[in-house]
This record gives sequence, structure tokens and C-alpha cells, in this order.
Amino acid sequence: MNSNSDKPIILCFTDYFLPGFRAGGALRTIVNFVDRFGLDFDIRIVTCDRDFKDSKPFSCVQVNTWNIVGNASVLYVSPDRLTLWGIANILSEFPYDVLYLNSFFSTRFTTFPLLVRFVGVSPRVPCVIAPRGEFSTGALALKSIKKILYIAVTSLFGLYRDLTWQASSTRERDDILRVLSYVRSCDIHVAPDLASVSRSPSTQFLPSHRSQRFSLRLCFLSRISPMKNLDFALRVLAHVRANVIFTIYGPKEDPDYWLTCKGFISKLPDNIDVVYKGEVHPQDVKFQLSQHDLFFLPSRGENYGHVIYEALDAGLPVLISDQTPWSEVEAFDVGWTLPLDDEILFAQRIDHVSSWSINKFASVRKSAQAFARSRSLAPDVLEANRNLFLNLL
Repeated sequence: MNSNSDKPIILCFTDYFLPGFRAGGALRTIVNFVDRFGLDFDIRIVTCDRDFKDSKPFSCVQVNTWNIVGNASVLYVSPDRLTLWGIANILSEFPYDVLYLNSFFSTRFTTFPLLVRFVGVSPRVPCVIAPRGEFSTGALALKSIKKILYIAVTSLFGLYRDLTWQASSTRERDDILRVLSYVRSCDIHVAPDLASVSRSPSTQFLPSHRSQRFSLRLCFLSRISPMKNLDFALRVLAHVRANVIFTIYGPKEDPDYWLTCKGFISKLPDNIDVVYKGEVHPQDVKFQLSQHDLFFLPSRGENYGHVIYEALDAGLPVLISDQTPWSEVEAFDVGWTLPLDDEILFAQRIDHVSSWSINKFASVRKSAQAFARSRSLAPDVLEANRNLFLNLL
């Protein structure tokens, strides 16, 4: 690929990218980064040639060569070339100004590039690493022994030293400092994840007129995995008195976990009707969400929570855990953030929403869309992300 560029070159390694979508928030964060800053920087992305959990490569891209995707150049790498030697070849292919890594635990897209950098095979340019919520208490609790051993070994060899750390919030900054004793506070730059560009609110996303008697349309949209805590949501519904249609969207990332959830579904009372509707393509997310009354995601932890933003942008109030950066939703009267040690409190909020009038729903929908739009256009968030790289240059 031609290395001549009049803009600073950011070489970004990330496990998954478009046209994939199953990897969730981390993928969406990079997509939004490209959308916002693809004209300011020359962004070149190295990623896998297939979507999360897929056994076959994308049919619409050229593998092992550069593709133009929106405002970025993307190299979709086949698994046989995702070796230490293959990554070394990519890093030595052309000059770049900043290396951008988007996971702490990814072997192919973080460990390998850092090893190549560590031994001096690639240029020792500034390196930004974004853990993307991997150090939250909830995330570390999953496969904890393997993660603790990895942290210990890499700490011993100093693989992750001399890096600039991107935290999406002060909460994540504190998580990084708590887990990694060698990281200094001055090495962490708080730059919140970027939201998608919000369109102006439109009546096409508002629900059709309904009578006062109805079942509350509750929905969950996320990967079906322990981290997203669908089993907790189902246990909450066992305490709900209102009539509820609970629609579940998302890929079954963990089949065993889905079986556990089905066990809870089978025991729910008659006033709770559960429907599983599978995956939703990103272009259809907003419309599907808008067909419901309340978004429910009691996640164990979210670095950002793009689907929470998308729910608000679709006009839905949100019922979420207090383990996300969306603590402002209560102050703006567009949702609740509740602790995960109180199932009854979640159930009470669902019953409360079920009693709303049609006018109340319409008012909250407008407020939710306005709140999402304000977050999408927040200038301080854009500047924090831009300055993260400009300061290194």
C-alpha cells in the first residue's frame, strides 16, 4: 500500500471490523472513530477477515490486501497469516505515526504487535492501548485465572510498559490503576467512546397509537453471554406483576449460557411472554428498538454501552445496571441505573413503567431522543479523542 500521506497515520489493530457486527461495542467504537476522524487522520485498520464466531471469511472484501472502507483503509487478514511473523511483516510494511491497540487480552491483535515492538523489529512510535472495559470487576471475573496469569507474566517482562492508555471514563481509569500497578495516572488519557452520529428525531420511530390496556413491550438487545446478564433479567421478570412481552435480540455467543436462560424462561409466570428474535443487523437496530416501550440491559459492566445509546436514540427509556457510564439517565428522566444486588427494585421499575399513560410514553420518548442527540454532538468528547492522538504527535 502507498505510504505517502499528508495526514498523520494511525495504524489500528482490532479483532473485528465492518462488515462484521457480532463483536458488539468494541467494533462499533472503531467504526465511530473512523466516521468522526477519518478526514483528520490517515486511519489504517488491521483486522480479522471474518465476523465474530464465523468460520468463513467475508465474501464482499479482498483478503490479505488493502480495502477502502468508508474513511479508512482496511487490511482483512486470513487466520493463517495472523502469526507473530505475519504481524511483524505488517508492522514493517510502511511507516506510521501512532500504533493503536484496542484490547489488552487479544493475542493476535495486541500481544503480537507489542512483542514485535518490544524486540525492536517495528518502529518504536507512540502506542495507544484501549482496554475497552476489560478491567472492570465484572469482566475480570470471567475466566479470571487465565487473565490473572496473563497479567502477571506480561507485567514481569514489561510488555505493556511505555504505552499511552485510553480510558473511556474515570471509572475505567480507576480500574486500570487498580489492576496494573505499573501504570501511572499520568499515562492514562480519559477519552470517552464516540457515539454514532444521531439523526434528528423523527416520528417514524414513534410507536403507533395504542389503547390504555396493553402488555408492556420490554426488550433486551446484546450478545447472549454471562457479561450481559440476561439470566438476571429473567429472574427479575419473575417478580413483575404487569403483563409483559419480553423480546430478546442478539447472537447466542455462549450456547451453554443460553440453555441456562431457557431454564429461567420456562419457570416464568403466565403474565410474562418471552420471545427470542435472533440477531439484528446494525442498520435495523434503531427500528427494532423503537417498536418497544422500555430497554432492559442489566449488564455486569459496559465500557460505553453503544446499544444503550441506540435505545435512547430510538426513543426508549432504559433500565440498566449501575455498571455503565450512563449514570445521567435518571437526572434527565429517561431511565434508571440500579445496583445488581436488588432484583425487586428492577421489577418495581418495570411495573412502574407499565402504568404510564400514552402521553407519558410520548414525552419520555422525545426526551430520550433529545438526550441521545446531545451525547452524540458533545464537543468535549470529540476534542478528548482528537487530542489523545494530536498530543502524541
